[in-house]
Formats: sequence, C-alpha cells, structure tokens
Amino acid sequence: MAAAAAASSAKTLTLFKALAAVGRSFSSDASGSVQTALIKQLRERTGAPIKDVKALLMQCGWDSEAAFTELRRKGLAAANKKASRVAAEGLISVALNQKCAAIVEINSETDFVARNDLFQKLAISIAKSALAAEVFVGAPCQPDVINLQSLEALRVDLEHPKLQGEVSVHDAVAEVAAITGENVKLRRAFCMSTATGLVSSYLHTSPFPGLARIAGLLTLEVEGGCPEEQSLILKETGSNLAMHLVAARPLFLSKDHVTSEALNLERDILKSQALTTGKPQSVVDKMVEGRLRKYVEEIAFLEQKFVVDDSKTVKGILDAVSKNLQKTVTIGKFFRMEVGEGIEREHKDFAAEVAAQAS
Repeated sequence: MAAAAAASSAKTLTLFKALAAVGRSFSSDASGSVQTALIKQLRERTGAPIKDVKALLMQCGWDSEAAFTELRRKGLAAANKKASRVAAEGLISVALNQKCAAIVEINSETDFVARNDLFQKLAISIAKSALAAEVFVGAPCQPDVINLQSLEALRVDLEHPKLQGEVSVHDAVAEVAAITGENVKLRRAFCMSTATGLVSSYLHTSPFPGLARIAGLLTLEVEGGCPEEQSLILKETGSNLAMHLVAARPLFLSKDHVTSEALNLERDILKSQALTTGKPQSVVDKMVEGRLRKYVEEIAFLEQKFVVDDSKTVKGILDAVSKNLQKTVTIGKFFRMEVGEGIEREHKDFAAEVAAQAS
C-alpha cells in the first residue's frame, strides 16, 4: 500500500509539473482544455475557491507552481490541514412534501460557521436535491439510505453572492469549506416516503425553516389511504408524534421489535445491580423482570408515555386517531437525527497549548 501511495503521489507531482510546464509554455495563450485542466488540478491540490484559483493562474501566466505559491501567501491553500480537523458541529436540513422527505447532515468545525447564511443555503439546497438522489432500501421501521456519491454528483445553485451558478454538490461543499476556512463535510443523508399516509417532521433548535440541530421524521400510514378532508387531523398527530420522537428518543417501534440482544444486555446489567442488594434469588429475579418491563416501555415508541400528556401512550394516541378517522392509523418508519452524534469530539488542553507555544 505504501508503494502504491508513493507511486500515486509521484504520478500526481509529475502531472502538476507537466501541466505547469504547459502553462509556462503557452502562457496567456494556453488552450481552453489546458486551462481547465490546470484549474481542476490546482483546485484539487489546494481546496481554494475556483474563482481564486482561476484568477491567480491568469495573473501568473498559467504557471501552476507560481499560482500555488500565491495561494499559499493568501492563506487559501489549506485543504489538507482542514480535512484532518474534527467537524462535529453543523446543521440538519429537511426537505419534504406530504409523501416524501429527505434529511441530510452537513458538518462544520464550529457553531459560528453553522450560523453563516452561506452554510445554511448549502444545507437547504442539498436537502432539496436529496429528494432526487439514488437510495438504498432501509431496514424495517428505518429510513432509506441516500447514496452519497449519487447525491454529490447532483447539481445545485446556492443563489448566494459568494457562490453563484450551478455546481455539483461535491464542489459546492468544497467551495463553502474554502470560503469559510473550516472543514465542511456532507456526512449522511436519508429519505422517507409513504404511499398511504403522510410524512411528518419536527425540527428542534431551528434557526431557519427546514434547518435544525435535532430533527424527527416519521410516516403515518392510513389503511386505505387518507382523503384530503382528513389530512388536517393526520398532520397535527404526525407533528405531535415527531416532537415526541425528538424528546423521548425511542429505539424500537414496539415491544415486539425490541431485539433479544438489547433485552439480554439490559437484563445482565439489571441483574448485576439487583444482586448488590443481597436479597434472595427469587426476589432478585422479580426485580429484574419488573425493571426490564419498564425499560421496554422507555425504549419502544408505541409503549412510551406521550410527552405532552403522560396519562396517554403513543399507542393510545394512534388508537384515538384511528377511531376518529374510522381507519387504522399506524407508524410505518421513524428516525431521529442529531448534529454530531457519534462523532468523537476533539478535546483541547489550552493550558498545554499555551505552554507549548511559550517554550
């Protein structure tokens, strides 16, 4: 692998030198194809905005090495360093209609950039494009997974003064990273659809419509479909349950969907805790089973107490709506997403950094 990497690196360097030589040879009269190749290669090498790459190549007579030096002087050639930095902040963006929704997570290094209007435009544009991307069918009760390669190849127009014109999602992300000076990443994307009901969402800590730090999505399925005159009741129920989803964090749809692995793990933990009481084994067994039932009620969506009114369960809410509509209403799929979840954040020792700089 090391040999292959070295060969690849050498090949890239040779290509840069060849292109640079061509640039020097043709100067300002370089052909369009050569200019395009020089722009593309220097853009990939530095991560700088395309307009800056092109401007400096023209200024330097299409000499890519001279342009690279100028980019470094201006502080625009920092892509490699940025890519290695942890990006655990950012935003979740949701685009939906009644039958389909797409949800994407875009990460940045700081919350400051996540509040930037360019970053927010990027997130919204990608979510809208995601509705047209290729998907992989998800597991039961789970959303379908959007193919990131397919999504990155789609075209977007951010309609922003700093980034105008239609570009690929991949290039738009790279441009925003270069403009903001942070590591910006398209992390994941999912979609959810229904044929017999509607898709509902709830956005928590939302700085702008369609954006949030935490989002909940679910589908409500209606036996025989949902007539337009009944959709208002279904929309209200869906919004309330999506809010519940964000607050209560269910892991499974119902007690029947809780996996044996999850039950066995929790049973072992509860048993270890109960044994410390010193009570007889028969009492310990009863304690464990009682606590296990409570655990299932806490992680199974339908068994949870409704956050708005804990005298009701989610199943009870659905039963009441079904009775009202005279049609069976069920939850088909559900999904909760939070910015940065699962990413190991970088913890800096500022005292050590200051000491290191002082030494």
